[in-house]
Amino acid sequence: QLQASGGGLVQTGGSLRLSCAASGFLSDYHSVAWFRQAPGEEREGVSCIRSFSNGPTYADSVKGRFTISRDNAKNTMFLQMNSLKPEDTAVYYCAVHLNRVLPYMCLDPSSYVYWGQGTQVTVSS
Repeated sequence: QLQASGGGLVQTGGSLRLSCAASGFLSDYHSVAWFRQAPGEEREGVSCIRSFSNGPTYADSVKGRFTISRDNAKNTMFLQMNSLKPEDTAVYYCAVHLNRVLPYMCLDPSSYVYWGQGTQVTVSS
């Protein structure tokens, strides 16, 4: 199971740090990702780290503002979100794939089987 937390209400330009705790264990064998879904919109890939990857992948809309990380020892993944904008408002979901995903599928929600319950992020203007 995945348990996401850390969402909330923040003003434009503010920061939030999302966490996702994985029951069991998290290792470099696993690909991890964050997605978001705004009302009436499709689920959008935000950032991901492929298993044994050289580096993370980010959606263009969050590059330079968001940072994904993982702490396998704590079975937890994170999403640091800075310089938040109203258009970042959405429910954010963490996801895990037990193996390596293809590079072009890293931000595709269909690549992931295990999902957290979502945490609401609201950015006020």
